[in-house]
Amino acid sequence: MKIGYCLTGSFCTFDKSIIALKNLVEVGYEVTPIMSYNAYSIDTRFGKASDINNRIKQICNNEIIHTIEKAEPIGPKKMFDILIVAPCTSNTLAKLANGINDTPVTMAVKSHLRNERAVVIGVSTNDALSSSAKNIGLLLNMRNYYFVPMKMDSPSKKPKSIVCDFSLIEKTIKSASNGIQPKLLL
Repeated sequence: MKIGYCLTGSFCTFDKSIIALKNLVEVGYEVTPIMSYNAYSIDTRFGKASDINNRIKQICNNEIIHTIEKAEPIGPKKMFDILIVAPCTSNTLAKLANGINDTPVTMAVKSHLRNERAVVIGVSTNDALSSSAKNIGLLLNMRNYYFVPMKMDSPSKKPKSIVCDFSLIEKTIKSASNGIQPKLLL
């Protein structure tokens, strides 16, 4: 199975996401990384962009798609069987829910969906139970979107924050491949 694996700017979850990506490669999936402009270029307290990018390229043995121009052919060329966005920030959730296409990741999703193929979303946002809730609801009601099971990551410190369980990405891929949304909340 060929997978497009998108990362957006929830930098605090990159380590978990990269472990999930590595696990997919190790079990035999062919994975091509795709990154939003910010995920690809911003240095943060969680790491330097160049170090993270090099690590991802080494794991996948593929170049990172990080421009709209390189993401656009995903649909016409039917490059992937399934597309994953993990972590998926509130910004990307809003863009996907409202058809906004202005990053490599949103272009990848738009292009991929033209083939009626599954998109797996791994939410990671501090406002999932406030302003992003409506976008999650919209996407849950759209065809071909599937969510990785999620939970509150720190109910007392961040009462509106949700993060997916990155260890369930492969299970979600299998469910989505059969048109089934796994149990949403943990």
